[in-house]
Amino acid sequence: MATASKLTLHTMLGNYPNTKPLKDGSVKSDLVDFDFVEVKVANNMFKSVVRDAKFDLSELAIATYLQAKFYGKPYVLIPAVLVSRGQHHTIAYNGERGTLQPTDLNGKRVGVRAYTVTTGTWVRGILASDYGMDINKVEWVTFEDPHVAEYHDPAIVKRAPAGKEMVQMLLDGEVDAAVVGDKLPDPRLKHLIPDPEVAAKAWAERHHGVPINHMVVVRDNISKARPDVVRDVFRRLHESKRAAGLPDSGLHDPYRFGVEACRPILEVMIDFCFRQQLIGRRMSVDELFDDTTRSLTVSA
Repeated sequence: MATASKLTLHTMLGNYPNTKPLKDGSVKSDLVDFDFVEVKVANNMFKSVVRDAKFDLSELAIATYLQAKFYGKPYVLIPAVLVSRGQHHTIAYNGERGTLQPTDLNGKRVGVRAYTVTTGTWVRGILASDYGMDINKVEWVTFEDPHVAEYHDPAIVKRAPAGKEMVQMLLDGEVDAAVVGDKLPDPRLKHLIPDPEVAAKAWAERHHGVPINHMVVVRDNISKARPDVVRDVFRRLHESKRAAGLPDSGLHDPYRFGVEACRPILEVMIDFCFRQQLIGRRMSVDELFDDTTRSLTVSA
């Protein structure tokens, strides 16, 4: 990080339509030079953010940030959403082994990349609150460590044997369902939640927003020392979104900016993380931010 009035921020952001204008230089800043690291899949870098504090400015999954905040990592949240989506379509089962309903999961084994991943946290919370699943009566089979080193999985989590692959375990019947992500990776797989797009839309309407996956964090010392830089970063991120021609308001806007726009969904995620033993206490939305980032708002 430079010491002159214009700062160079070592930055990790994924490659999305809403970040492209910023990353390709179409959107510029008078206060910041962004030293972008090359990244193909942003979540592969999240461990280096929360374990090594590797970047000045970074994309980060919201569940990972809540854990980072709980364990005192040196980052503060910027109210800028980079990735969000409905979550209902991300969990699947093998239809060749019979029909499975969300209410059938108690006593079953469910695969997920890691217990702490944001998508898995959303899916568990939705299944528990809307479909009657008891999180503590499911065995969660994982394949990766948590991003935050200080966190230890609860007893309901079991690690898959070395060399096992989640989708193959699902096909072989070694797990009954699995959080497989955006696309079903095999034609034998079916969505566990019926009509997932309809269900996701209804969920967003009830909860006043789309589930948040990734937001932006900045080193807390930068936010304290250079609030002008943080305000400019926020403006440029929003300008990049607008330059991409993406929706900029409304209930189903996946790229929300500002604390109040994000508050309803952050409140749900905090509750889900606490209930699922990812954090040791319920935080308030306001404490995720500092005096600088809490006041950030977009201009009309």
